[in-house]
Amino acid sequence: MYRFLTRIAAWMLLPSAVFAQTNHMQHGDMHMQSDSLIELIQRHSVSGTDVEPISTPAHMLMTTRHTWRLMFHGEAFINEIQQSGPRGGGKFFSTNWFMPMAQRKFGAGLLTIRAMFSLEPATVTRRRYPLLFQQGETAFGRPVIDGQHPHDLFMELAALYDYQVSDNVLLSFYASPMGDPAIGPVAYPHRASASENPIAPLGHHLEDSTHIASDVLTAGVTYKSVRLEASGFHGREPDENRWNINSGKLDSWSARVTANPAHNWSMQFSLADLHSPESLQPEEDLRRMTASVAYNRPMPSGNWATLVLWGRNRSLTTGNVGNGFLLESTLQFLNRNYLWARIENVDRTNELLLGNNPEPPGFEERYFTRVQAYTAGYEREVGHLPHLSTGIGAQFSWYEVPHVLVPLYGSHPVGGIVFLRLRPH
Repeated sequence: MYRFLTRIAAWMLLPSAVFAQTNHMQHGDMHMQSDSLIELIQRHSVSGTDVEPISTPAHMLMTTRHTWRLMFHGEAFINEIQQSGPRGGGKFFSTNWFMPMAQRKFGAGLLTIRAMFSLEPATVTRRRYPLLFQQGETAFGRPVIDGQHPHDLFMELAALYDYQVSDNVLLSFYASPMGDPAIGPVAYPHRASASENPIAPLGHHLEDSTHIASDVLTAGVTYKSVRLEASGFHGREPDENRWNINSGKLDSWSARVTANPAHNWSMQFSLADLHSPESLQPEEDLRRMTASVAYNRPMPSGNWATLVLWGRNRSLTTGNVGNGFLLESTLQFLNRNYLWARIENVDRTNELLLGNNPEPPGFEERYFTRVQAYTAGYEREVGHLPHLSTGIGAQFSWYEVPHVLVPLYGSHPVGGIVFLRLRPH
C-alpha cells in the first residue's frame, strides 16, 4: 500500500515538461472522444461501465509508456461539518478516491485495466460521518442512522475488454472482484453534476449504492447511440471491514439500457434483483429500479452538468416500497468558480426511530415517512500547483421534517460544511 501511494505521489509531482505532451493528448482526446457513444464507452473515465453525456469533461492526468496509455483520476475533500438539532453532529474528516488506469490494444480490441482506491477507512473515523436522515449499512453491529459509512479501500479492481465489430457496433465485457454492476447512473462520487459536493445523497441506498459490489461480471452491446447491458454479481453490500476484499457467489443480477441521443444528453433505465443486501436483514431480497436523465452543456470558461434521478426499492419479502427523487446541478463559470444545488425527496424507514440503539429482536424495517433535503454550495479554485486543482468551498443544507420526526430532529435542522478540494488536472 505504501509503495502504491508513493508512486501516485511521484507521478503527480512530475515536472511540467513531462506532461506537455500529456496535456495536448488530453485535450485532443476530449474532442475526438465526443464523436459517439462508442468512443465515449472506450474512454472508461468513470467507474464500472457507466457513461455520462458525451460532452462531459474529464479531469485526469494522461501519458503513454510504450504500448500503454496511462491515466490517473482522483478527488479528495478535507471537510469540517456541523449540523444542528437534537441529532445533529460535527466532524473533521476526508472523503476521497483515486483511480489509476491503463489501456492498450489487445488482439482486435481494447484492453483496460483499472483500479479505484479510497483512504476513507482511515480518514472517516468511527466508521461514519454525520449526515442527518441518512440510512444504510452498519457500524459496530448497529444500523448507521444519521450518518454515512466510508467507502472501502478497494472500490474497484477491474478488467474491461471492448471489441468493435463495426463502426456502429461495440461488444464490451467487464470482470471485477470488486466493482460496479450495470445499475443506475454514474455513482455520485464520479458524476459531473455532483463533482464539487463532498457528501453522499440521502437516496444513495435507493439509487446507486451498488457501485461497490463483489464478483461482478457484465456484458454489453452498443449500437450507435443505444447500449444494452446485463450483470451478475454478489448482492450483499460491503461489510464493516473496509480494508479487505469481499467475495461471494453470483446471486444477484441487473440489466440496463442507456441512450445518448445527442452530445449533451444521456439517459438510462435499470432493474436489479439484490439477494440479501443488508446484513441486519439477511432474509430480505430487494428489487431496485432506477431511471435518470443527465444533461451537460459546455460553456465559454465553464461547464453546466445536471442530473434528474429516481430510485425505487421493493422488498421481495414484505412488499414494502420506498422511493427516492433527486435533482442536482453544478455550474462552473469564469473558469475558477462553481455553484451547485441538490434537492431530494426520499422515503425513510422506521430505523430512524432507533437512533444509536441496536435493532430489537423481531424488528421489521419498513418505509413509513418522507424527508425533503435542500443543499446549495459555492467553491473557488485557488493556487497554481502544476497538475493539481485546489478549491475552497462551503455548502449549506436544510430539511423539511415530517411531523412524526419533529420530536427527534426538531422542526428546522440545518447543516453546513467547509472544505478544501484537491483534484488532478
